[in-house]
Amino acid sequence: MSNKYFPERDITYDDLKFVCYMIERTARKIHQPNRYVAEHMGKEEIIRNLSLADVLHCENADDVSDRWIAEYNLKNGNTDVLNIDKTLTPTPPTPIQMGKVYARLIKSTTSDDENYADGMIRVYHSPICQQLDNYNCSAYYEPSGIIKEAFNNGEFR
Repeated sequence: MSNKYFPERDITYDDLKFVCYMIERTARKIHQPNRYVAEHMGKEEIIRNLSLADVLHCENADDVSDRWIAEYNLKNGNTDVLNIDKTLTPTPPTPIQMGKVYARLIKSTTSDDENYADGMIRVYHSPICQQLDNYNCSAYYEPSGIIKEAFNNGEFR
């Protein structure tokens, strides 16, 4: 996938990880599912943010998140992934860790005729996301191959 602003430069896996991290960070901030943030961004804005990721990662992450909330008219919800049973999960994964989980899943399931933006939309619309984002279970902690298999099957077994 070529960078929208610099066609000679390809979007990298690091760009994908950064945008997934920022989606996670923004979703947590407004108590919405990751899917909500990705849907409100839309494909063109996902492409734009993937293209700008090498610049955006130099900015304060809270500033980027606040700008996304305003730009995409994101509203507060009631999905607090950090409202967990501490006896089951004493420490939830960080936004960076979850960004990596999603980036690995997107990369491993993206076909040759699909770009990262299409892969992001497909993955964030999967029912698997609800399980990955439930930190009271261990889905997010499973090895990448198990997560990919669950994604392909539509559920964890």
